[in-house]
Amino acid sequence: MIYQLERETVMTLPPPKPAGNIPIEIPPELQPAYANLVRISHAPAEFVMDFAQLLPGDAKAVVTARIIMSPIALQLFVQAVNENLARYEATFGKINIPNPGSSLADSLFKPTQPPETPPDPSKEPEK
Repeated sequence: MIYQLERETVMTLPPPKPAGNIPIEIPPELQPAYANLVRISHAPAEFVMDFAQLLPGDAKAVVTARIIMSPIALQLFVQAVNENLARYEATFGKINIPNPGSSLADSLFKPTQPPETPPDPSKEPEK
């Protein structure tokens, strides 16, 4: 709505929509993307998150999705993730991060080790 008051124009904003669930449509052709690694970069106006998949033995990670968010949207996303992690841990128990002293990348994506060779039974000492 716009009102004319003497020489000044005043605009009124529509009333805010009540908080609640926003209907979300997922297109049937949308494919899920698995990621076990994310690279995050940022500029003053946005964060870029490249979600990737790195399998044991692979030489490089393959980006499966790129998400770009504003800083405030990312902050709200982080808050929502933290709330959901708290609910998850309350239901299923604490999520333990392996090797807390080392980097997470080193713990999760170290090179694969071949299985140990079983001992040769012919070389075992007799009892």
